[in-house]
Amino acid sequence: MSTPPQYITSASELGELCRQLRDSPRLALDTEFVGEDSFVPKLELIQVATEQTAAIIDFPAVLSEGGLDEFWEVVCDEQVQKVVHAGRQDLDLFAVHAGQIPKPFFDTQIAAAMVGFGPQVAYANLVQRVHGRRLDKAHTFTNWSARPLSHDQLAYALEDVTFLLAIHDHLQTKLSKLGRLPWVHEEFARLEGAVGESRREPQERYQRIRGWDQLKPKAAAVLRELAAWREGEAKRRNVPRSRVVRDEVLLQLARHPPRHQDELRKVRGLHGSEIDRNGESIFATIQAALALPSTAWPVLNKERKPEPEFNGLVELLQAIVKARALQEEIAPTLLATTSDLQELVDAKVNRATLDLPLLKGWRRILVGDLLLGALDGKLAFTVDPATRAIRWSPSEPTTDR
Repeated sequence: MSTPPQYITSASELGELCRQLRDSPRLALDTEFVGEDSFVPKLELIQVATEQTAAIIDFPAVLSEGGLDEFWEVVCDEQVQKVVHAGRQDLDLFAVHAGQIPKPFFDTQIAAAMVGFGPQVAYANLVQRVHGRRLDKAHTFTNWSARPLSHDQLAYALEDVTFLLAIHDHLQTKLSKLGRLPWVHEEFARLEGAVGESRREPQERYQRIRGWDQLKPKAAAVLRELAAWREGEAKRRNVPRSRVVRDEVLLQLARHPPRHQDELRKVRGLHGSEIDRNGESIFATIQAALALPSTAWPVLNKERKPEPEFNGLVELLQAIVKARALQEEIAPTLLATTSDLQELVDAKVNRATLDLPLLKGWRRILVGDLLLGALDGKLAFTVDPATRAIRWSPSEPTTDR
């Protein structure tokens, strides 16, 4: 980089930085935040780099001088490529503060999984494998809200963007050679949808509570309304959701709704201070949910379990996915997770509609049709005795004897 890194703490410094950033066709971006004590994680630092310069923006300091509107304008310019690593949280924070998801973006973790670096490869690992440089991890658990920040802390934070553009070049070249650029852009679109999903209707939040799909429909309606109430309360107080009511307590209230408000004090894990503050609202929310007609209850897909003879199908499909991933030098979990394969088996066994991500786009081309062929008995699988690799070929038709 031709100019020394900058530590931006004022509006005037930010304005000068934005003038430097405007001429760059791409930006490497990262953030440091503290998320333990607030509904929205508290953004502390924004690291940004181009081929010519690098900077760390002290977010609270600049915000106190009037905001970052000019910076968000640069970041959200659709003519500028944004490069991030494992960027879901970063993109979510940018969407909160800028009012939109910065596009287009390129996530190096996703791209690395697409070209053989393994699933969810860490940034430091990727830097070492691509550049041969070992990064210092001394400040992995630092408190980024403490001021002043030390020189070592700032140097550590800056390293998170120092190598991103060169890694972007490396991965772009590999993806292009393999013909996988369209594939990786499909994955970026999925990530964009996932970021947007987290900011949508609060009444859908209940589906992120483990165990919700095991409830009866009426109980699921109670959980849905309680989760939506908690979402609003946590946002209003700017505290983590668990600080209001924990997930397992919401599940307990949905399974065994109290008949009287006083019964809330018998619910294990529901703090007395929260009952004093919101007991009336919690009980009213439960009663309103119980009064809903059955047509307003969530629709739960209670598919029957596969018959015993199908119990090994997921394991068989996992072996096929791993073999295909090894053949194509791609992370197996990027192709299909265990839950993806279970969904496919359930859909086939129960003759359900096969509208699954695994059977769309590049995944269908690479492995989806292969898995369908296996489930339909159209392919035979063998193990190569020399290489131990799994091979497949059209199966011989069976005849009744």
